Amino acid sequence: MAKAEIKIGKQTITKDSSPYLIAEIGINHNGDMAIVKKLIDSANATNWDSVKFQKRVPELSVPEDQKAVLRETPWGVMTYLEYKKRIEFDKKEYDEIDLYCRTKPIDWSASPWDIPSVEFLAQYNLPYIKIASALNANVELIKRCCEMNMPLIVSTGMSTIEETDETVELLEKYSNGEYILMHTNSSYPAKNSELNIRMIETLKNRYKCLVGYSGHEQNIIPTVIATALGAVIIERHITVSHDMWGTDQKASLEVHAMYLLRNRVVGVVEALGDGVKELSEDELSVRKKLRGN
Repeated sequence: MAKAEIKIGKQTITKDSSPYLIAEIGINHNGDMAIVKKLIDSANATNWDSVKFQKRVPELSVPEDQKAVLRETPWGVMTYLEYKKRIEFDKKEYDEIDLYCRTKPIDWSASPWDIPSVEFLAQYNLPYIKIASALNANVELIKRCCEMNMPLIVSTGMSTIEETDETVELLEKYSNGEYILMHTNSSYPAKNSELNIRMIETLKNRYKCLVGYSGHEQNIIPTVIATALGAVIIERHITVSHDMWGTDQKASLEVHAMYLLRNRVVGVVEALGDGVKELSEDELSVRKKLRGN
């Protein structure tokens, strides 16, 4: 059974807690550690809780029919497989990321795209593991991630409700109940008309678990709405600039939007309250003035 209280890093996540904010760097760094550090600095300066990456063995994770497809890149024309290798980080870079995040401090983690990448991430003291929408039907990967005995954050994009049922069955069977589902529309960028944010309530009611929101829209309003509907984790891609090269840059937040979203999420949580009718000190003062008691 899914747990109602899950500790991630220094935070305890419950249905009433302020959302844990994950800044998805993903592949927006384009293989450049200087950009990585700028993005970590941005997340830290705007008080986000975590940054997140994607870890792959390109030979395993790139579909066969895509490997030889030619692509124009800032480094010239190359195959899709060569491009994925070009931007992939290995131990040297992740050791540097780990140290840099600990000096801030800010949490970090990654989404593994294959079993060797799960094993790679196991060497770090991560606060959670993220299972991307593209992998939420991968039985072996889910089983191996469950064996790491850390909270799992599982995106439900690209999946029917029946497929999500199967994913939850796997999580119930192999995990210790420390999992959080993420409502996601996996278009980049996603249209507002296709976000269907009420799915947050559907997932909560159907699976009796904590639910978050991974947004790929080009604005912040839907993410604020997701917070009001009870999302306990918010994940958004971040970028140095929308004008940078890369498929995910347009669906990402620049630093000023990260700051705005953080403040609005906190404001929503404050405004929602606990649903218990009580008079505040300010309202009592007005009452005395207008009612005399």
